[in-house]
Amino acid sequence: MADDFGPTPTTLTTADGLSLEAQWAVPPCHRARVVIAHPHPQHGGNMHSLVVSTLFTHLMGAGCAVLRFNFRGVGGSEGEHDFGEGEQLDVRAAVSALAAAGDSRSLLVLAGWSFGADLALTCDAPELAGWFLVAPPLRVLGHDRLKAAPDPRPKWLAVPERDQFNPPEQAQAAIAHWANAEICPVGGADHFLVGRTDKLNALIDSFLATL
Repeated sequence: MADDFGPTPTTLTTADGLSLEAQWAVPPCHRARVVIAHPHPQHGGNMHSLVVSTLFTHLMGAGCAVLRFNFRGVGGSEGEHDFGEGEQLDVRAAVSALAAAGDSRSLLVLAGWSFGADLALTCDAPELAGWFLVAPPLRVLGHDRLKAAPDPRPKWLAVPERDQFNPPEQAQAAIAHWANAEICPVGGADHFLVGRTDKLNALIDSFLATL
């Protein structure tokens, strides 16, 4: 892994020995580091999906270090889809990789969209400063598996106004007893955020500014 700025292919290794396809950009000086997890593999999700690509490109342009990856069984990643179980190791491998890269003084944030947002919530790695979660369905795994829920570190949930799976009111009820969690409705958007990704860019900028 290198510290050259610009999108660069790299490989992650999980705790159970799988190699995962990934891409990152690590500028010499960066204000934050962000890992981004993609939506459901069985519904076409991968590290080049719309929201992941939008956030990756925006954050790179804003001077952040960013890393996106393919879950096991997707694209060039080894293994098979594991229904959210083995994928927890994939998230942890990505967090560990970016935590070891670049300036250790910069904040490290874990982001995800849909399936990737739920999987992000299973990771409570000590290196993290917070979570930025786009349209989390909050149903991939049981709520008892969402380690980030009771964690005092900040969590922003960017929930589309017309989300087909977990709209803002439902999401608000689901997180009522979480620690330091905030629902940020995305007006005019559904779960897929087509035509509304600019609002996510503004939200993640605001989130990083609060850390």
